Amino acid sequence: MGAKTSELYLMSLSPKAPSRRYFLQSVGATLSLPTLHSLLPNALGASSALGTAVADAETPNRMVAIGNLLGFQLPYLFPKTPGNNYESTRLLKPLEELRNDYTLYRGLDHGVKGGHHAVHSFMTGVLTMDAKGRPDGNISLDQMAAESVAGRTRFPSLTVGSETGIHGGCQLSWTRSGVRVPPIPGPKELFERLFIGEPASRLNRVKDKHALQGSILDAINGDAKTLQKRIDQEDREKLDEYLTSVREVEKQLQLKEQWVDVPKPDAPFKQPKNKSMVEDLPLLYDLMVLALQTDSTRIATLEIGGDFEPKHLGIESGYHGLSHHGKEQKNIDQLLVLEGYQMQQFSRFLEKLKGIEDGEGNLLDHTSVLFGSGMGNANSHSNANLPMILAGGGFDHGEFKDVPTDHHKVPLCNLYLSVLNRFGVERDNFGTSTGTFA
Repeated sequence: MGAKTSELYLMSLSPKAPSRRYFLQSVGATLSLPTLHSLLPNALGASSALGTAVADAETPNRMVAIGNLLGFQLPYLFPKTPGNNYESTRLLKPLEELRNDYTLYRGLDHGVKGGHHAVHSFMTGVLTMDAKGRPDGNISLDQMAAESVAGRTRFPSLTVGSETGIHGGCQLSWTRSGVRVPPIPGPKELFERLFIGEPASRLNRVKDKHALQGSILDAINGDAKTLQKRIDQEDREKLDEYLTSVREVEKQLQLKEQWVDVPKPDAPFKQPKNKSMVEDLPLLYDLMVLALQTDSTRIATLEIGGDFEPKHLGIESGYHGLSHHGKEQKNIDQLLVLEGYQMQQFSRFLEKLKGIEDGEGNLLDHTSVLFGSGMGNANSHSNANLPMILAGGGFDHGEFKDVPTDHHKVPLCNLYLSVLNRFGVERDNFGTSTGTFA
């Protein structure tokens, strides 16, 4: 766009055009504002317009969260004996060699209902519909952590998952303003993000684009503040949510700008092709290990579900259909094959982290890894008693903790708060927490 001066103005405020939607326009870009009822012609009584417009010295902490969209067969996951001497169940057998590196929890959840539609609360503890008015909205655990390390790595966080499957794409990560973080859909795209740099010609275009977007956001922020003086309290709340989203975009732009000229790590192998979620799962884990090892990011999430259709495991039925097993053993047996495969790949991921030296320990020592599901029982659409494993991170492990579920019930967010504190985010609350996990 060059140095062309632009005028920023608010459209459709004339009584002759009583639109319920307004736009901030600048240099060819249009950003939609929320519906502000107090700016409707009958509220204003007249038309109006706005004016013109890295690397740390010490070994860093890391965090990984893996969410299974459809849960696990809990009778085959949870042992009967709590404590350190618990028996190894069918689904825990792949983790047997790592017994002292993880803790299994039973009895934790967010106290929400909604079946598949409530799974999006897995990393937040809060349903989207209940987030309005909360100081932190429904920000997810990973994004809360990412805010504290923004700028120290090329990517504040990496979100990996499918954009297909039941109820749309991956809904594991959420920003403070309640916006879903779109996932990286496969190993091809994740590899490109981590290792493939931009040619010089494109880098210049990227810099120009960042500068242009920055000028637009600067103008919108200034004029929106002027707008706040002319609207009622309800619309101020809407506008504040909008401005929060704008500020998040500003932060992202600033972080991208400082890494534009920094070369990416050398690629360890050729760029892979996407196959299927089942076949790609080992490679996705490997790329996540590389992302942590190269300090490209310190926070990553992965959602398993959506397009996890396991035909190459010898199962013809769909994963979602099988999850509604109706207590038929043949369906449960097939689910156990799928879930066993997921546990095997999770175990392999932990082994890789444990095998990489990092400071005075290994990468697993310095990475808190959460593995579980926002679904307790997919067959009955229950979001209670969520399966949860916490590995690594320097915590004391080797135990199966059977948490009380009566009036002494402990929110899952208490565990999340402990993980946040260990990561280095000093807070006394997160989501629906009542304190740190004890």
